[in-house]
Order: sequence, then structure tokens, then C-alpha cells
Amino acid sequence: MIWLNWRQFRLQALAGAAGLVLIAGYLLYLGMDIRDAHGAYRSRCADAAACAQAEIQFQSTYRNTLLFLAAGLGLIPVVIGAFWGAPLIARELELGTHRLVWNQSVTRRRWLIGRMAFTGLAAMIMAGAAGLLLTWAAAPYDQVAADRFGTVEFGARNIAPIGYAFLAVALGTTVGLFVRRTLPAMAITGAVFLVVQFTVPNLVRPHLMPPEKTSLPMTAQAINRARSLGSITGAPVVGGLQVPGAPDAWISETSPLRTRDGRTLSERAFAQCLDAPPKTGAGGTFGDAAVCLAALDLHVDIEYQPGGRYWSFQLAETGLYLLTGAFLTVIALRRIRRA
Repeated sequence: MIWLNWRQFRLQALAGAAGLVLIAGYLLYLGMDIRDAHGAYRSRCADAAACAQAEIQFQSTYRNTLLFLAAGLGLIPVVIGAFWGAPLIARELELGTHRLVWNQSVTRRRWLIGRMAFTGLAAMIMAGAAGLLLTWAAAPYDQVAADRFGTVEFGARNIAPIGYAFLAVALGTTVGLFVRRTLPAMAITGAVFLVVQFTVPNLVRPHLMPPEKTSLPMTAQAINRARSLGSITGAPVVGGLQVPGAPDAWISETSPLRTRDGRTLSERAFAQCLDAPPKTGAGGTFGDAAVCLAALDLHVDIEYQPGGRYWSFQLAETGLYLLTGAFLTVIALRRIRRA
């Protein structure tokens, strides 16, 4: 049984191993380069101003590269589900070769478990190794940027890719059992898994644990530390804030700018400070606009997850993927009796 599984899967396994070698080579090179740049940045931190400038330069150098890598490696489970999971049984059913196997002494369920276990283990090893290599390469950057909860970054780091890979194989196999045709099963699996990758970070992850709540005074200094101010609709919002004393916290929800009595700042007052603030010659990211808004005694209410919960979220989300994959496996085992 193991030998048969290997013969049927060897081309996919060899292609995956070759891809992993290429990924490992690049990430090892990138990781060493990031560590050299991090050491150079830290060497300039004797002076506060020089250190701040070096930090900005360090982050800007690697931000987009690591973001694209996380997004790219996040597609590995999609490829696994579509090209490894979906054809696993669908091709057998489409070509009729399943009849030969089912006429042997091996039961249908045992045959399915063997095939899924072999493919699933290979998928988890590949995705897990790629995720751990990216985690190692990006470690100095993550320490400085304090953005491990990022929507794209979180799912491509540490153990989450292992759960993704198992779910991808289980999803692809189950879809293939129901559709019974290879190409449609591959397309459906890829589309569904992309939906999962969008839904979980945005709609599920924020509710895995009850958030902490607090209010942040919007001083000029706090506003200048934000990443964005305003929106295309003109709403009085601020984005990219940090929790004082906890820069690695994940802010899952931020209210609009609010006045002392808790009312949302009017768009008119916000636009006036944004477009035509009194000239004070203030510096910072938003300059005079930040000073104008700070004079209105504003605050925002936020919900956040402390950085210390990072591994709890990794375990919870990975467990969710594994449980969902196990549920789909049970469905597949029931379905194969009527295939």
C-alpha cells in the first residue's frame, strides 16, 4: 500500500521537494541579509535620532519583500489542495481505475485513509518547513516591526501553514469525491480555499478570544505615530495606531475619532483640520493637522489582543484548521461507501 502510494505520488512529491529546496535557498540568503542589516541598524542606535531614521530605513527595505513572500507562501496550501488533494480520488473515479483497487483485499476506507495520510503528511511537511523558514528569515524584522498579527503575515508564519496544508488536502479530496472529475474539482478547491484564507483572518480570527478594550487620547504625538488619517469617504478615522507600552499588540477594531462626550467627530470639523489647519509649523507625519485635531480633545476606543496571546492564536487557528480537515475527512470516508 505504501509502495503504491509512493509510485502514484512520486512526481508531485519530487516537484514539491524541488520547490522547497529553491524556497529554502532564497530564504536562507534573505535571512542572513536581514540579520546583517539589523546589526547595522542597531549599531546606529547610540543616537536617538539616527536610530529612528535607521529603523525606518530597515523596515522600508524589507517590508514589501516579506509581505510578498508571505502572500506567495500563503498560496502553497491553495496549490496543494488543487493539485494534490483534488485529483487524489477524482482522477481515479474519472478514469475508472478505482475499480481495480476496490476489487482487491483492501477496503475502500482503508485505501482512502492511506492515500490521504500519505499526501497529507507530505503537504504538512512542505508547508510547515516553508513557514518555519520564513519565520526564521523574518525574525529580526518582526522584532522591529511588531506586526506578527498582520492579516497576511500571521497565516504564513510558525505552525499555521501546517493546519492550512492538512485542510487543503482534506478539502480537495472531499470535493473530488463529490465532483468525480479532476479539473472541476481542482477549480472548486482552489476557489473555496481562497475564500477560507480571506474569511478566517477577517471574520473568524478576531473572535477566537475576547479582546481587551481601552481608549487612546489623540494627542498630536499619537496622531503622528499613526499610519493613516482619514479615508476616501472623508470619515474621521485614524489607522495604524499602537497600544502604548505594547507595540506588538494587535488592534482588531478602532472607532472613529470621538469628542470628550463620546460623539463621533463631525466630518466638517475633521475636514477643516485636515485641509486647512492653522499654521503652526509643526513637524511630524501630519504636522499642523495633528496639532489642530489634538486641540479638539479627541480619543478613539479600541479593541485589541495583547502580543502575549500570539501563540494562543496560532494554536487556536491551527487547531481550527485541523478540526475542520478532520471533519471533511469523516465526510469523505462516509461518501466513499457510495462512490
